[in-house]
Amino acid sequence: MPAMGDTPHFTIRYSPLEDGVMAQVEEVPGALSQVLTREEARENELDALRIMLTEDPPRAGDPDRESLPLQIVS
Repeated sequence: MPAMGDTPHFTIRYSPLEDGVMAQVEEVPGALSQVLTREEARENELDALRIMLTEDPPRAGDPDRESLPLQIVS
């Protein structure tokens, strides 16, 4: 298990299709895309990760929620 402060790593798996490429982030079910090029697929997967892993900020005064920053760099 990564230590706190370690940068998380994700694996994008590319699968060729007759009319393009499909990409999927192996560690995040549901983060997949189907486009024409591998470059487009990579960008879509990074966008999906940003959306799926961005949490709403905690409500003021809610001691049971904590917001942790996660930066995804391309």
